[in-house]
Amino acid sequence: SYHGNTLGALGVSGNPGRRKPYEPLLQAYDKIAPCYAYREQKAGESIEAYSKRAADELEEAIIRNGPKRVAAFIAETVVGATLGACPAERGYLKRIREICDAYGVLYIADEIMCGMGRTGSTFAFETDGVAPDLVTVAKGLAGGYQAMGAVLAATHVYDALAAGGFEHGHTYIGHPTGCAAALPVQRVIDEDNLLANVERRGRDLRAALQSYLAPFGVVGDIRGRGLMMGVELVADTAAKTPFSPQRKLSATLKKAAMARGLVCYPGGGCVDGERGDHILLAPPYIITESQIDELATLLAAALGDALSSSKGAR
Repeated sequence: SYHGNTLGALGVSGNPGRRKPYEPLLQAYDKIAPCYAYREQKAGESIEAYSKRAADELEEAIIRNGPKRVAAFIAETVVGATLGACPAERGYLKRIREICDAYGVLYIADEIMCGMGRTGSTFAFETDGVAPDLVTVAKGLAGGYQAMGAVLAATHVYDALAAGGFEHGHTYIGHPTGCAAALPVQRVIDEDNLLANVERRGRDLRAALQSYLAPFGVVGDIRGRGLMMGVELVADTAAKTPFSPQRKLSATLKKAAMARGLVCYPGGGCVDGERGDHILLAPPYIITESQIDELATLLAAALGDALSSSKGAR
């Protein structure tokens, strides 16, 4: 379904704000906590230990529900709008893969936002050294020139469906115009070696954000991979205290950035569904070093504007 706007997709979503108006209509699915090291990693806990602890929640959930009643585990490799480019930490997805294999559960990777080159590799899960059973891709597939999405399946999944005569599809399945747009986009990414630029400029972007935004004293976390980068804003960096939701800082920052000619994606509620402000940045794969500097300069100016215009209780 274009843009995931179905009750089924929303039912497995973990975005409280988007779910709230439709809660009475949604199927209940068990969920585990996201891999969110900035807020969930304990003092003195290594990233490997945290990743294992977070992933082990899946095994607990499978046992709680009964292994024969669990069909699949679904997760974004790098969480997009809901957590602002929050990546799976080192070792997390390998442990997830082990658990899924042990209990006969399919692992479905949602890479609508983070896939098709956005993080510096064709699929974000490549960085984690795993392979899902199914992966959803879209945005980077056709580069925005045409609405285009796809589900890629491992051979064992495909063979099982083909043998069973599974019939399913939407009106525009296999749309030739979408395919005609996606193919040259993928060729350009490959022939112009754009993934190398994504990886290189991603490092530049992280460094620029740290340099330009640090003086404001409200940056709690800069996270992401490649050219999918998020900034979480907090009232107190030591205590990681979020701003009051009434301040609407991320939304105010988005407007201030737009006024200066910069597009960013605001998000709220990353802490508990209500509190927490972040923005997501996803510049073009062809961005240059000077444009990275321009982006950071504009964002810093916009953040100053937003903090001034949204003064209130921290």
